[in-house]
Amino acid sequence: MIDLCDRRYALPARKTVVFCVDGCAPEYLDQALADGLMPRLAATLARGGLYVRGRGQIPSFTNPNNVSIVTGQPARVHGISGNYYFDAASGEEVPMNDPRFLRVPTLFEKMEQTGVRTLCITAKDKLRALLGACREGGPRPISLSAEKAHEQALPEHAIASITAAVGRENPSIYDWDISHYAMEMGLALHERVSATLLYVSLTDYVQHKEPPRGPMSDRFYARFDALFGAYLDAGFVCGITADHGMNDKTAPDGSPNVRYLEDALREAGLSGFRVLLPITDPYVVHHGALGSYATVYAGASAQPRAAEVLARLPGVELVLRRDEAARRFALPPDRIGDLVVLGDRSTVLGKSAAYHDLSAVQRGLRSHGGLHEADVPILASHPLRPEERARLLGADADAASGRPCALSNADVFDLLLNRLSIATA
Repeated sequence: MIDLCDRRYALPARKTVVFCVDGCAPEYLDQALADGLMPRLAATLARGGLYVRGRGQIPSFTNPNNVSIVTGQPARVHGISGNYYFDAASGEEVPMNDPRFLRVPTLFEKMEQTGVRTLCITAKDKLRALLGACREGGPRPISLSAEKAHEQALPEHAIASITAAVGRENPSIYDWDISHYAMEMGLALHERVSATLLYVSLTDYVQHKEPPRGPMSDRFYARFDALFGAYLDAGFVCGITADHGMNDKTAPDGSPNVRYLEDALREAGLSGFRVLLPITDPYVVHHGALGSYATVYAGASAQPRAAEVLARLPGVELVLRRDEAARRFALPPDRIGDLVVLGDRSTVLGKSAAYHDLSAVQRGLRSHGGLHEADVPILASHPLRPEERARLLGADADAASGRPCALSNADVFDLLLNRLSIATA
């Protein structure tokens, strides 16, 4: 067993992998299963595998949720409050991609300390350093990205070229197939590096561009299912979850349904504030830096008026003071603004109309960040121990797949390593 914060994890009894399907609202899986696009997953569930609807972390963005998955902790503990944050000490807005922002080790670092070889693969290169962080010294988790696979190698394992090991060149980060390439990397590399615990984090380009049953979406989930089956055939115990879901964020004319917070505050006569959009990352084609969560830095005297102005905007669902937001969403109070603003299911939040380049999202914007994108699937390829199934699902333990439960995406490694009927080591 290893200890990580307030959790204990058994060492893997068998090769184990968790897939984080970026942007995968449960509806994507529900529809793909209903349409017969995922026969391997369907067969797995029919044999007793678990599929429930759990919760992700707020804000429902990539970085905080991926780090919650690999630490088993909320942002209040691990420290990653968004994809982007305002460093008050330096006065700069910076991406939260650097391991220096982590406040606890990851499960992979702890496993490496016990001699368990681990492998993290991310489609988006921005996560690579966080997943491969080594805060306490000792062996470092192997962490690679599909986005930069053509630049990477593992000479210590006699792997001079990642793309040669996979057998094809890596697609563009804006290709529907880049996520599958990340999965192929895990299949191609795990034996060569002797890894028994894997994490494969995908990208949400497809989910940003299409709802369930879109032609690209259907191809995506059919190919995911085939690769999921290949992992099962290779002897893996598999878990599936998501960092967040995805919703349509368009006005009736198809344009982005945006509320510009800076513009609203200026029109109300306020000044001296800063609006931060923690969805911000290098992948602007996905979302144009528009999501349903924002933070506002304002002086103490201006906060009540700023909160009043923002709460009156159509589509703004919640405006919370820092302490209330930190308490409600388990966020680190020193890494969020004085106010936290959340848009509703169909609304995104921006800085100003002049700030955003919407050329890549002029029609059909789909995005995330708020409460309505926090529902995530949680799946396990093998049955739970009977007592764990009864504890999790209660008297309705045999109910249909996809029912809501109390799990979050931060529980998925605990589920696979500690609670399955095969997890006895």
